Amino acid sequence: MTYHPKSEFMATIQERGFIADCTDYQALDDALNAGMVTAYIGYDATAKSLHVGHLMNVMMLRWLQKTGHQPITLMGGGTTKVGDPSFRADERPLLTPAQIDDNIAGMQRVFSSFLDYEKDGNPALMLNNAEWLDHLNYLEFLRDIGRHFSVNRMLSFESVKSRLDREQSLSFLEFNYMILQAYDFMELNNRYGCLLQMGGSDQWGNIVNGIDLTRRVLDHEIYGLTTPLLTTSDGRKMGKSANGAVWLNDEMLSPYEYWQFWRNSTDADVGRFLKIFTELSVEECDRLGALGGSEINDAKVILANEATTLLHGAQAAAAAEATAREVFEKGGVGDDLPTLELTAEEIGDGISVAQLIVRTGLAKTGKEAKRLIADNGARIDDAPLSDAGLMLDAAALASPVKLSAGKKRHALVKLAG
Repeated sequence: MTYHPKSEFMATIQERGFIADCTDYQALDDALNAGMVTAYIGYDATAKSLHVGHLMNVMMLRWLQKTGHQPITLMGGGTTKVGDPSFRADERPLLTPAQIDDNIAGMQRVFSSFLDYEKDGNPALMLNNAEWLDHLNYLEFLRDIGRHFSVNRMLSFESVKSRLDREQSLSFLEFNYMILQAYDFMELNNRYGCLLQMGGSDQWGNIVNGIDLTRRVLDHEIYGLTTPLLTTSDGRKMGKSANGAVWLNDEMLSPYEYWQFWRNSTDADVGRFLKIFTELSVEECDRLGALGGSEINDAKVILANEATTLLHGAQAAAAAEATAREVFEKGGVGDDLPTLELTAEEIGDGISVAQLIVRTGLAKTGKEAKRLIADNGARIDDAPLSDAGLMLDAAALASPVKLSAGKKRHALVKLAG
């Protein structure tokens, strides 16, 4: 892309690698340059926490606010009841209203780490599309909104087409999702003057639908901007670790484990991740990303510290780094490692080390734990562990026992005091 934006927001996100596509670069840049623009990203409440896969778009909202504009985090209290079919092989499980509310509460905590909902002049807004979707009259909605949608065009969108090409079922419920998301954009434009919807590149069809609907019904010009699908240099989808999703809520993933996720980035990803997931200058990101040999590990520590500080605070980042140094450089235990506390009753006459490896999250199943031990990948208190049947009793756990899977993943097991 050779376009040279005038607005600070567009210049920032273009330089840092956030832009995949935009419906009208020039008009959007002009609007951003002329005054405060309100923009939103929608989040369906399918889990109790956001994960690292959401973080690129959250950072984009943060930059939007930092450059003087107004971000909206739109919670999908209404659309979650339908489920986004985009690029999915099957229908999402339907959640109850209570589950949706519980998930929204968990997700809201993450947003407040990155956005300021009380900032003078351009406070972030937290909205819920259930406010307008829950009370729609179906016949009126069909007549006033449904008539603007061409089924032929909806079938042509890649997110739907790929599912149908594989002859996988697409329910009428899911087919309605893109109409509801388009309606969201129109409502936000009508109620809050929202000019821009942002999202991942998989949302392009849904965003374009909202722009078309708003133009037809309100005769307003609005815009769409998407971020690229982020993969690691070895082709894996961003946000997945050996243990599954990298959650942003601390009760689902400890600050130490979150710090370790960034510290374990591959060398080739460091510069790019610094630009996207930290606020260090682009020049500094490029300098750190170009380091070679053992120096790249220093850059990874900076990445881990900066990313963890944004989410959990500087104190949590410093504690995680101190624990990592204690564990890796000095062979110690470390105060901040994930810890499993067991009562004497739970331990009984003894508990197998394989079971402890599973319960600490170092392996998903007993079979996986035993394979880890058989492959010489497990250690206990930094000594090789070769006996999957080893039993530990309450006396053995009176002082913390450190379990390790490979060189980088560790946990403590101790007797509850």
